[in-house]
Amino acid sequence: MRTAVLFLLFLCPGLAQTRPDSDVWQGGKLEHFDGHAPWLLGPYKPTLVPPLQLGNSGRMEMLLKGGNLYLSLNDAIALALENNLDVEVQRYGTPIAAANLLSAKAGGALRGVIPSVASGPSSATALTTGSGTTGTNTTSTPTTGTTAATTTSAYTVSSSSSSPGTAQQTGAAVPDLDPYISGIAQFAHISTPESNTIVTGTSELVQTQNTGQVSYNQSFLTGTSYSLGYSDIYSSSNSYSSLINPSRTASLTFAFNQELLQGFGFAVNDRFIVQARNNIEYADLQFRLQVITTIVSVEDLYWDLVYFLDDVKAKQEALAYNQTLYTDNKKQVEVGTLAPLEIVRAEAAVASAQQDLIISQTRVLQQETTLKSYLSRTGVESPLIASAHVIATDRIRIPDQEQIQPIQDLTALALSSRPEIAEQRITVQNAKVNSQGSKSALLPTLNLFGSLGNNGLSGTPNAIVAPGGGVATRGTPDPFFIGGYGSLLGQLFRRDFPNYAVGLNLTIPLRNRSAQAQYILDQITVRQQQAGLQGQQNQVRLDVQNALIGVEQARAIYEAAAKARILTEQTLDAERKKLKLGASTVFNVISDERDLAAAVSAEIQAQDTYAKARVELERSTGQVLVNHNISLTEAFKGHISTAPAAVP
Repeated sequence: MRTAVLFLLFLCPGLAQTRPDSDVWQGGKLEHFDGHAPWLLGPYKPTLVPPLQLGNSGRMEMLLKGGNLYLSLNDAIALALENNLDVEVQRYGTPIAAANLLSAKAGGALRGVIPSVASGPSSATALTTGSGTTGTNTTSTPTTGTTAATTTSAYTVSSSSSSPGTAQQTGAAVPDLDPYISGIAQFAHISTPESNTIVTGTSELVQTQNTGQVSYNQSFLTGTSYSLGYSDIYSSSNSYSSLINPSRTASLTFAFNQELLQGFGFAVNDRFIVQARNNIEYADLQFRLQVITTIVSVEDLYWDLVYFLDDVKAKQEALAYNQTLYTDNKKQVEVGTLAPLEIVRAEAAVASAQQDLIISQTRVLQQETTLKSYLSRTGVESPLIASAHVIATDRIRIPDQEQIQPIQDLTALALSSRPEIAEQRITVQNAKVNSQGSKSALLPTLNLFGSLGNNGLSGTPNAIVAPGGGVATRGTPDPFFIGGYGSLLGQLFRRDFPNYAVGLNLTIPLRNRSAQAQYILDQITVRQQQAGLQGQQNQVRLDVQNALIGVEQARAIYEAAAKARILTEQTLDAERKKLKLGASTVFNVISDERDLAAAVSAEIQAQDTYAKARVELERSTGQVLVNHNISLTEAFKGHISTAPAAVP
């Protein structure tokens, strides 16, 4: 056996000199390398995936001060990329694709689906109030595209239907590309009663057979496979009729098989490898898309929070004025200059303003909880995070003039930047590659096979005498076979007893319906994916057009809301002066005050709508990462190098 193994290693130098590919987990992804581990044990060492880390990044602690979480928009984005679990789930997409590539290089099928992109949570919505001064926040629900009234930016991407993570092995079978050694060692003691003593010379044949076999097998992407085998049998018995006893026989065999029609060529046999490499790129695009989606969701949540906080301030100012009006009316009633009914009206206005304020404050608390949960690995499990109030340090700023590129330039930029387009192209390419296997399966099976073998025999003359001491009639052994193991190997290498065989094996299916159906289905899949690519490009153009319209519309709405607020302020101021002169009523003032509160809320909401419309324009043109200077490498590692903003 030892000689057999050394012999195989001598004839297969690639097996002994090259170390098997190994994989380790580095930085959250599988890195392929030619390791320094002993080649004999390297392939059998498991690759351990580190446990999931559920601790938040240090940035969270740095921004928590005095029971408040001070957040700029950039810090909110950084926290999401470091802690958000949707991003963490997507980080496993690349290792899944890398493991599939490793499997494909060995001839295995692909398994494991690359995670689909998850959309972010919706913002809090306001409750309906009796006063009507607090409306529903129509811009807080993340949806796709734009509407006639608002522009929304968060969107949902479902890639489960087009994800190329799993490939069905249809068509010609892919060969097993990992070489392997197989061996047998057997030690046998055999006792056989004999009814005829002419052959063996004994009525009870007792044999000892020690068998050792070892073979090296390998297949290639060309459809070629071969095996190199060595067999060694040591035999001894109590038969006095054998010329050589004990004896050793050996054979060295080389066999090959070459597919000539079905299963022939690289295009068929490496299709899983090509798909696996494409899937690595697809996984990177999925991660990029998840990062973009997360950033867009954070921006939506952040600007909605800014809107909600500003709305609380507006409600507080309205309540303060109503309380002042109530106090003034009460004094005037006491001195008899005002009817007691006006106290009731003022008190009702105070109650209505208090209700509006409570609803706005509740919405802020809900929005803070949603945002904190989205920025933390453990949600609001930590009491410190759960109780912290979010202080948004950035404000919505609307420029005096819009700097927008022509629609043609924006569309071209989107088509070259949006990861969805690149993903769909990969899906089309994978569908084409997969169809190669079904196309090959249409052909008959024709393979060329052959074998070349060498045999040898050596041993010592049989020293067993005939029963009763008689003279044996077995004859004299050929001196050529007398010898030890060296004589046996000499016969093998000199090819004294060669065997040859060559032939063709042909199988022709008469109807071939299954292969025809599989190829038709693969072609249909290609056409479906091509149609999906065109549809994705059309959707990108539509997204850009709608986003541009949304920005223009949001700006117009803001300008109109700002002007309406100014006019309402002037009306209220005039009505207050008239009330002091006795030319107006408390009812008119309260009505104008409600109008002003609604106008202020509308202006604040218009600012939020504009900010999110700009976010949607960034998203639709594929410029989210560029505009926020986000490095995908840092995002993948879960550590953003930008320092957090100074806490006030």
